[in-house]
Amino acid sequence: MSNKRTIGTRVEAHDQNNDVAISVHGLSKSFRLPTERAWGLKQALFNRLRGIRGYKDQQVLDDINLEIKKGEFVGIVGRNGSGKSTLLKLLAGIYYPSAGEIIINGSLVPFIELGVGFNMELSGRENVYLNGAILGFSNSEIDAMYDDIVKFAELGDFMDQKLKNYSSGMQVRLAFSIAIRAKGDILILDEVLAVGDAEFQKKCNDYFESLHGKQTVILVTHSMDNVKKFCDRAIMIENGKIVCEGSSEKVAKAYTDLWN
Repeated sequence: MSNKRTIGTRVEAHDQNNDVAISVHGLSKSFRLPTERAWGLKQALFNRLRGIRGYKDQQVLDDINLEIKKGEFVGIVGRNGSGKSTLLKLLAGIYYPSAGEIIINGSLVPFIELGVGFNMELSGRENVYLNGAILGFSNSEIDAMYDDIVKFAELGDFMDQKLKNYSSGMQVRLAFSIAIRAKGDILILDEVLAVGDAEFQKKCNDYFESLHGKQTVILVTHSMDNVKKFCDRAIMIENGKIVCEGSSEKVAKAYTDLWN
């Protein structure tokens, strides 16, 4: 049996005349995981004779096909471990496909791991400039948006304190408030509507409602209320495959039925 692994492709395009924002064909992703470890040459030879390799391939996504139009708000749902977050990371270019093709038509901003570039030893103010630079903003651009970031995050009294003194909720609020300043045609959101307290969540909800029809949005969530509230349609993934797609109400019901 050959150990050669097929590699898929991810292509970024900027075709203004094409109304498709994301196109996925035959997408699969597997991870190579270690299995039985060979302690010494004798054990390695014994494992080889028994056909035991030092790894196994775990299939996480299998033959995913989907198309998302510009301006659509699409929900992706599924149980933990179903493959939905892996799909987002493939779309974002964090992972590379094992097989298949991804075509991204436009600039894409992933809201997957908020605050990844934060430095706990720096102040909130310094982290705004650090994270802004990571997102590609110049110092003058960050200067212009700084007050709006602080106001949205509701952290005006804390911006000169070190980030390590922030609660986890405060850190996420700051990260979110910076991230939404990023300019993109396509936004990828992984459970970000669950950040902060109820008042901050309402503010986030109002922001995402304002995006409807203006940007392409892909939302991964466990909240069927959010799927029905925000999404034009939805997709359900189970065991690495798309098992249901259609209206938000249809997919929300199918997901709820999994637990009954």
